[in-house]
Amino acid sequence: MLHPRYWHSGLHSANFSIILSLFFQMFSLLFLTLPLLGSSVPLIQDREQVGIVGGQEALEDEWPWQVSLRQDVGSFWMHFCGGSLIHPQWVLTAAHCIGTVPIEPSAIKIQLRERQLYYKDKLLPLAKIIVSPRYTFANKGWDIALLKLKTPVELSSHIKLISLPNATETFPLNSECWVTGWGDLDSGVSLPPPYTLRKVRVPLLDPKVCDAKYHKKTYTGPSVKIITDDMLCAGKVNIDSCQGDSGGPLVCKVGDTWKQAGVVSWGIGCGMRNKPGIYTRVSSHVDWINENVFSNSSMNPLRS
Repeated sequence: MLHPRYWHSGLHSANFSIILSLFFQMFSLLFLTLPLLGSSVPLIQDREQVGIVGGQEALEDEWPWQVSLRQDVGSFWMHFCGGSLIHPQWVLTAAHCIGTVPIEPSAIKIQLRERQLYYKDKLLPLAKIIVSPRYTFANKGWDIALLKLKTPVELSSHIKLISLPNATETFPLNSECWVTGWGDLDSGVSLPPPYTLRKVRVPLLDPKVCDAKYHKKTYTGPSVKIITDDMLCAGKVNIDSCQGDSGGPLVCKVGDTWKQAGVVSWGIGCGMRNKPGIYTRVSSHVDWINENVFSNSSMNPLRS
């Protein structure tokens, strides 16, 4: 079964649980754990739990464009997807994090780069939400959306923009690429407190090879593309993004510049054999991004 990489069915679902637990020794501060996707999958024994499936904790000064999307669950604003800062007033994320039913911008707030969720929140309100008009479901492509902040953010050494590729740019399969997020360590295994941002280096795959992998044990004819032209494949066994990482950036190093190659979109399980993670190919949508974000801006759309 194909799974978008968020925990529950977008902002229109109430099917999530909040686990209340953890007290510190001298404080009565109660931490709220992240929700799990519907039915859990048992943890594979003897597997190291060090990241968003095979990764490690990000350092304080790494990935300064990473953001957390939050929704109000009554007692606090809960993380449900990732995103990236591409402009002082715009965040790039996945369309499936938003859904196809129009929602008010007030339903979502943005937390800029923080190493640990919920500890020093300074949530920012949105002014506008734009979902790709061609989006229907994550595995059908066009899984991309833009979120406009009410006011531009002040950039610093801690908060920076990620560069975008141009519309024809491709990334060699041997590129140094990383995916980041606060998602699950494995299918059904949530990130534990203190909810530290994770990173994992992922290998890029040839789209045709990836498509062949996804055709295995399916009833989809070989002439029908599962991996469409606006998708990227990355990852391998035990190296992957997972639920809760949706909308976050897949970035690749080009010379001395980091560029966003993909947006976390969907997959089958997390880190499974022959089922790499699927990402929205940013270069396929950069003209649409520029049209919506940079048409009235003096900034260089690509910043590369």
